[in-house]
Amino acid sequence: MGSEDCIFCKIADGRIPSTFVHEDETCVAFNDLSPQAPTHILIIPRKHIDSLAQTEPDHAVTLGQMLVTAAEIAKNKGFSDDGYRVVINTNSDGGQTVFHLHMHLLAGRQFVFPPG
Repeated sequence: MGSEDCIFCKIADGRIPSTFVHEDETCVAFNDLSPQAPTHILIIPRKHIDSLAQTEPDHAVTLGQMLVTAAEIAKNKGFSDDGYRVVINTNSDGGQTVFHLHMHLLAGRQFVFPPG
């Protein structure tokens, strides 16, 4: 299902303990250990996919579930109305440092665009 060396695979399958903000059969969400905003949650698929660049049409349900999960967490945590940012960094030049597809859900402050 995942990569033996992938830290996010280890979190998703319980080999590394984590407190999940959300958990379902498709994805899990947990607080980022190095937050870039007052709220910084990572949403990852349980199935290992290196990056958004490696997705295929059969990943559409997983990608959709990740987005729905972000919206649900925002509503449940009470920051949906104020606003939030969802980011997927892709490959090295895109800022990806862990090569397991993941989405950043950021909230709790005003964000500017472009981010950098």
